[in-house]
Amino acid sequence: MGADRTSLATLLAGEDAILVPGTPTALMARIAEHVGFRAVYLGGAALAQTMLAVPDVGLVTLTELVEAVERIVAAVDVPVIVDADTGFGGTGNVTRTVQLLERAGAAAVQIEDQTFPKRCGHFDDKAVVTREEMAERLLSAVWARQDDRLAIIARTDAAAVLGMDEAIARAHLMVDLGADLVFVEAPSSRSELERIGRDLSGVPLVVNQVEGGRTPLLPRGDLAAMGYRVILRPGFATRVAITAVERAFRLLAADADAEATAADVFPFGDLQELVGLDAFEHRERVLKAAAAAAAIGDRPANVAGE
Repeated sequence: MGADRTSLATLLAGEDAILVPGTPTALMARIAEHVGFRAVYLGGAALAQTMLAVPDVGLVTLTELVEAVERIVAAVDVPVIVDADTGFGGTGNVTRTVQLLERAGAAAVQIEDQTFPKRCGHFDDKAVVTREEMAERLLSAVWARQDDRLAIIARTDAAAVLGMDEAIARAHLMVDLGADLVFVEAPSSRSELERIGRDLSGVPLVVNQVEGGRTPLLPRGDLAAMGYRVILRPGFATRVAITAVERAFRLLAADADAEATAADVFPFGDLQELVGLDAFEHRERVLKAAAAAAAIGDRPANVAGE
């Protein structure tokens, strides 16, 4: 398992829009891959919520993000798209952020034009940097990558701060500066979604679909017809998990009997299959056999080839 940048490029070159769920943990990413998703997304909000139980207000550190990416990349074979927020500082910080995420195995890195500390794109009271600072940030990201297959996603939050005209203008500049995909965050209506697709025709576009957020939830086919290539559902898994766990904990806290509390639990055997117990135990048996053979002077088997 590891960086899967070639398959992400193949997906982006295809005719269909890619629906990408947010998976802030390795286990969630494994589940997404298991049910057939072709890419996963590590979003800043979901990571802050699941790892630290804090809001999406720029509290996750670069080190914590890189460690999360490494865990997810090690768990799946599908491409991992990573939200790097504002890049964690100035141009030097952005350069280091992209380099570390590339080494960790990210297939795409998303950089935005909010000021630091950033806020969730669907919160009020956001602020964005100047066009010049945005350009410096994006150029740092583009120039930092060593593998040209690493996709750079440029996001602008200017629509809610300076208006849609400025957001569109920034998006065009992002393309000129080398962004592989452009993400105009938080359009507030279907007509704004349509305008983005129309005014940026031919540009690979990303859209956020946040339940209860600023942007209306539309069918995948409608968004694809508007020109969106990547459709993110960044918080879906987290909020489904919260709903299920809270319900189960309330039942457990009410001293429900064991049968009642077990009714909605993922089967024990299926969980072991999902996390790869059989493969782990097989390799352990092979290693023990090879070690035993070596101890009595036989030539060890090629364990690495098992």
